[in-house]
Amino acid sequence: MPSRDGYVQAGRESSRRNAIAGAFLRLAVIALLIGGQATGPPGFGLTGDRLTVTALTAAIAVTLSLMVVIRLRPILPGRWNDGPAEAVLIGLTIVAAIALEMVSDSSPAVAVLMFAVGAAAVRHPLRWSLPLLLLALAGLGSSAMGLLPPVSPEAQQRDLSLCVSICVVFAVAYAIKQRRAATAAQAGEAVLAERARIAREIHDILAHSLSAQIVHLEGARLLLRADRSQEALDRVERARELAKQGLDEARRAVAALRDDAQPLPAALDALAGEFRDATGRECAVVVSGHERRLPPETELAMIRTAQEAVTNVRRHAPGSPATVRLRFGDRACELEVVNPPSDAPGTPGGGYGLVGMRERAELLGGTLEAGETEHGFRVRLRVPA
Repeated sequence: MPSRDGYVQAGRESSRRNAIAGAFLRLAVIALLIGGQATGPPGFGLTGDRLTVTALTAAIAVTLSLMVVIRLRPILPGRWNDGPAEAVLIGLTIVAAIALEMVSDSSPAVAVLMFAVGAAAVRHPLRWSLPLLLLALAGLGSSAMGLLPPVSPEAQQRDLSLCVSICVVFAVAYAIKQRRAATAAQAGEAVLAERARIAREIHDILAHSLSAQIVHLEGARLLLRADRSQEALDRVERARELAKQGLDEARRAVAALRDDAQPLPAALDALAGEFRDATGRECAVVVSGHERRLPPETELAMIRTAQEAVTNVRRHAPGSPATVRLRFGDRACELEVVNPPSDAPGTPGGGYGLVGMRERAELLGGTLEAGETEHGFRVRLRVPA
C-alpha cells in the first residue's frame, strides 16, 4: 500500500499536470481569438470600429494571459489564494467577449465566452460560478431583447441561441466537476477503508498473540518463584513460538492487503503443512470449481478463518486430522474445515475466535456456520465472489 508521502506526492503531480493542461488550453483560446480576428475574410471581425475590436481583443488576451499566470502559480514557490482573482478575470473576459461579439459578430468571441463559462463551472464553487453565468446571460439577454445594439432580428435570434448554448455548456462543465469530486471522494474512502482493514488485521493478530504470550510469561514468572525452572522454561518456549507465529501472521496479513499474496489454494496448502508439522496428523486440502483470484480482503478473511479453524482443531481435538475444502462458485466462494471427534481431551472452548470469524464474514456480506455434526466438527464460511 502506498505511504502517506506517496499519496501527497501523487496529488502534487496531478495538480501540476492539471495546471499545465489548463495553461495550454487558455493559450490555445488566445491564439484562436487573435487568429480569428486577424485572418477572417474581409469585413469579418470588423463590422464595428476597428479600434474597438482591437481593444476588446487585446483585453480578452490580457485577461486570459493573467489567468494562465494564476493557474500556473500552484507549481511555483508560494501558493496564494487565487480563486477570487481568477473569478474576477473570468468575469472581465465574459464582459469583453460579449462586447466583442456584439460589435464584430465574431465566432472566436463566442468560443471565448463558452470557454469562460465552462472554466467558471469547473474551477470554482457554485457561489462564484453561478453569478458569472448570470452575468453572461444578462449581457446576451439584454441584446436579445433589444436593450443593447444590435437590434436586428437575426442578431436577437442568435443571442437567444447563445443563451441556450451557454446554459448547456455550464451544465455539462458542472456535471464534470461533480463527477471529479465524486471520484476523489471514492478514492479517499477507499484509502480509509484500506487503512481500517489493516488496523483491524493488526489488532486481531496482536490481541491474540500478545495476550497468549502474557499468560505464558506470567506463568513462567510464578514457576520461577517456586523454583520450578524446567516448567518455566517450557512456558517461555511457548511464548517464543507464539511471538514467531504472530509475526508470521502479521506478514501474511500485510502481504494479502498489498495484493502481492500467494493464491488462496497455495495459502491453504501452507496452513495445512504447518498443521501437519505441528501435529503429525493429516490435513488435506481439496479445491473444486474454477480457480481465480478474489479481492484481497476476501482472500484474507478466508485464510484467517481457515487458520483459526485448524488452530481450534489442534487445541480442542488433539490427535484429530483435518480436511480443508475450498469451492469456487459463479457467485460465491465457500470454505469448509471439518475434523472427526478426538479421543484425547482438548483445551476447553471459549474466547472470541468464532465471534471474530463471524464478524469478518458479515463485513464481506457472507455467512459463517460453526458447530458439531454427526462426523465431528465443521466450520463453513460462504462469501460473495
